[in-house]
Amino acid sequence: MSSWGAGCRRRVLLWGTAGVVTLGFLIALEIAARRYGEPGPLTNQVKGLVLAPKPGPLYGGLGLMMVVLTWRQRFIAVGAALGIDAVLLPVRWAVGADMSDGHVFGTGALWVMLGTAVIAVTRRTGPERLLLLKGVGLGLLLVAARKVGDTWLLITAKTRPTVLDQYVATADHALGNPSWLAGRIVEATDPYSSHLLQLVYGQLAVAAVVVAFHQLRNVTVERRFPSHHLVRTFLVIGLLGPAFYMIFPVVGPVFAYGPGASGTGGVEWAAADLWPHTPLPVSTPQPMTYDGITPRNCMPSLHTAWAVAIFVHTRRAPRALRFAGTFWLVVTLAATLGFGYHYGVDLIAGVVFALTIEAALRSLDRGWDRPGILLVAYGTAVFTALLVSYRYLPTEMAGRPEVSGPLLILAMTSVIYGYVRTTPRPVPRLPAPRTPAEDAAPEDTTTGEQEGTAPTPTRAPEPH
Repeated sequence: MSSWGAGCRRRVLLWGTAGVVTLGFLIALEIAARRYGEPGPLTNQVKGLVLAPKPGPLYGGLGLMMVVLTWRQRFIAVGAALGIDAVLLPVRWAVGADMSDGHVFGTGALWVMLGTAVIAVTRRTGPERLLLLKGVGLGLLLVAARKVGDTWLLITAKTRPTVLDQYVATADHALGNPSWLAGRIVEATDPYSSHLLQLVYGQLAVAAVVVAFHQLRNVTVERRFPSHHLVRTFLVIGLLGPAFYMIFPVVGPVFAYGPGASGTGGVEWAAADLWPHTPLPVSTPQPMTYDGITPRNCMPSLHTAWAVAIFVHTRRAPRALRFAGTFWLVVTLAATLGFGYHYGVDLIAGVVFALTIEAALRSLDRGWDRPGILLVAYGTAVFTALLVSYRYLPTEMAGRPEVSGPLLILAMTSVIYGYVRTTPRPVPRLPAPRTPAEDAAPEDTTTGEQEGTAPTPTRAPEPH
């Protein structure tokens, strides 16, 4: 009993520490954003209680929270959220509130999540309270992650006036400039290809929520969360990834080298108008000044990392989800290159980054054994080596693409191979053990059987 109490105290201490660290992180981001005259994540979250926010993250967070509710409670929660938004809609219209760009619904979802937290604290006790609070925390984390990400992107643009696109574009010669090739393909097949790619690229969070729903579908019945699920990987990728935006600021080929096929970008800040028709000439790269608005969010490609996470977490799902995970990964990679948002080397770094984080989280759950430690250390070393080579060896990589290109692919493949070898394979489900009554011989209810013949059963045997 004492060990159980000590375990509970350790978990409470762990969650309390995590909460304090998270709050401190949000306050620091709020202060940083205020220095540049913009509201931070806490301010934007409070505004969402009254003003019309974007609907996606809030209703996605409500959906994740509802994995801990019964079906009846889910219907009530959704109805309450939609009802609140329906009541606020004419009020906002009457006062002339800004409802452009989808700023119509979402406040109701936020109010329902906060109301569920109040009910958990005031009306529930013990494990039931803890489960409800975990569900609310999961939903609010998804919403907060979006706010934190927006603030991080603002900070990268304000604090990194120079970008390293010339280095990355030069290193990309080792792969044959895949973004230039993909951009020409998208331009040649427009508008069909661009519509599909934009749909998939812009709805990555929706795909993640669908996969998370599948993984958390039994929480209501089992009254506990699985030890590892996609939401954890998504949040960790989103938390750690932007730190490398500060270390390695890159805006992407469509911004650094031309308007691109999508008609976006800023040629007035570009080094030259080259993308996607004219490959960048090999020369000595230098840091280049860029505007204070465009996010420096290319290295590594977090869209690639998140798509890899979706792919990995659908490998043990039903066939339809496995197909969807593969489709989302392939189309996301095509979109990141075809729209000029990323270079090819960004994608390689994103794959290594995602698998290293996934391996670390899985090792954290099952225990830090030797293979897990080695894989995380190896993935970290490969990721570091990639960034160092992009920064300090781009000219050498571009000068010998027949050597550097295969080495980049080999480095990424080695991490993939290590992950596949280290990750435990699913154990096949065995049939339930039979009871002694089932193993007993059937009662002989026949008459007139000859001696030595097998009795005829009165019913067909139960299938094993």
